[in-house]
Amino acid sequence: MRKAIYVFSGQGAQSVGMGKDLVEASSAAAIVFDKADSILGWPVSEVCFEGPEEKLTSSQFCQPAIYTMSVACLAAFNERYDDVKPVAVGGLSLGEFAALSAAGTLELEAGLKLVAKRGELMDKACKKTDGAMASVLGAPLETIKNVCAECDVDIANHNSPGQIVISGEKPKVLDAVKMLKERGIRKVIPLKVAGAFHSRLMKEAAAEFAEVLADVELKPPAVPVAQNVTGGFVEDVEEIRANLAKQVYGSVLWENCVKTMAESSDATRVVEFGPGEVLTGLVRRTIAHVSTFNINKAEALDRFE
Repeated sequence: MRKAIYVFSGQGAQSVGMGKDLVEASSAAAIVFDKADSILGWPVSEVCFEGPEEKLTSSQFCQPAIYTMSVACLAAFNERYDDVKPVAVGGLSLGEFAALSAAGTLELEAGLKLVAKRGELMDKACKKTDGAMASVLGAPLETIKNVCAECDVDIANHNSPGQIVISGEKPKVLDAVKMLKERGIRKVIPLKVAGAFHSRLMKEAAAEFAEVLADVELKPPAVPVAQNVTGGFVEDVEEIRANLAKQVYGSVLWENCVKTMAESSDATRVVEFGPGEVLTGLVRRTIAHVSTFNINKAEALDRFE
């Protein structure tokens, strides 16, 4: 039996056409998309395959689309490679839901309904606030913390060594960007996002999402799951539930998640499921001794070794 660490894509990795070739090549992936269409009551497959891009970018549609795509990628992979098993799983923000499904904690139907509601609540929060985010590259963490405190914004993501994302009210984020540049930080990049994700501006959405989560059945994970808000493995179902709500406004400790998963076993391969290749890039910048692979299209299944 071959061992690997499984990671799952987050919001922003989506692209029009994702999953179409996978469905044509894998009956297991096709079943996931068919079920998702039926469960949601609207054609998530059509949004994935045909767009439009504006719709696929909206959290309300984007989040169930990426979740469906990620679970379909995993299903297609399992159909082809039954000798590969995960020793740990994790996902970046939204990707945590697909990771929990891979661990057997969250059923497909419940997962779809959760991420659809999560996207709806986050969209609502974005429209009620004037939020922004920016990526900060190559800056000392203490410098970023100090600037965030002075400008009254939050650290949203610890993605990898040297890559931090800040989030908050737009004028304050712009002030932080200016201040960081004044302190010699060259690479500070405003992000094209709908709002201030993983910041205090999402607290209302998180509170409403906690109420939705309260009625969802979660099973103990069969595989260790690294959660974003702790950066470590969480086994207790109620703690997992609470962390999923906190994650909406809390910092994503992805760098710690990667280190936790890598240090937990002798697995030397990390497989990313879902659209894009963002996570494998972050993994390579965090730990040097692993190889990475992406399952995001049909041809990737043929290349996997």
